[in-house]
Amino acid sequence: MPKLATQNQFLDLSDYGRPFARYFANQLKSTRFTPIHVTLLFGVSGLVAIYCILQNHYLLASFFIILKSIIDAVDGELARAKNTPSYTGRYLDSIFDIILNFLLLMSICYVSETTLWTTILAFIGIQLQGTLYNYYYVILRHNLSGGDTTSKIFEDKSPIALAGESQKTVDIFFQIYTFVYGIFDSIIHYLDKEAYKVKSFPNWFMTVVSLYGLGFQLLLIAIMLTLNRIEYIAEFLILYTSLILIIIGIRKTFIRP
Repeated sequence: MPKLATQNQFLDLSDYGRPFARYFANQLKSTRFTPIHVTLLFGVSGLVAIYCILQNHYLLASFFIILKSIIDAVDGELARAKNTPSYTGRYLDSIFDIILNFLLLMSICYVSETTLWTTILAFIGIQLQGTLYNYYYVILRHNLSGGDTTSKIFEDKSPIALAGESQKTVDIFFQIYTFVYGIFDSIIHYLDKEAYKVKSFPNWFMTVVSLYGLGFQLLLIAIMLTLNRIEYIAEFLILYTSLILIIIGIRKTFIRP
């Protein structure tokens, strides 16, 4: 089951791993593997990629970065295939993503001539990029029938636990999520306060926004690692962040509530 109904789907440049994710989810559907197990697995793949960077094995690092991106889509697909959505899995997935993003950029900083402050700015940039993508995508899913609504447009209170999960666990992961993502959500919401009022975004616009999806971000990093351009990754991500204002400007000018 996709996040959007068939008639509302767009070309998501960050979601290149979805066909593989659906295949693996179908293979795991009748097993004891849960979406949480898959989330832990993509965490391992990300850590292996970071280790490869520290050992200067950039081609291998690129492989495990892309593998992480593919596995990252499997947990959601498996949750939908098993009909076991959970806020615990949704928050754990996002928490793992931000931790791995930070460690990935710090490992790049360690082995290259990138300064610490440049790396921190790149990290802030990559999180703002992903937040913008998620903001628009979640709005779209909530406003169209048949969309996945596990993610919320405004994460301002802990949701009621779904069947099979503990409310206490949901509350704990919600607090962690809001701690690590709250500032980025607030910045994007401030920059585009009226976006949630838009009933639908055109497919072409969502395809442009998908340039900021985590999968596409990781693909760009993997390509630069493969080309042995590791020293330019952080600076590129900072420049790439400037597209945020252009995308928001397009939304405000051409796609109004």
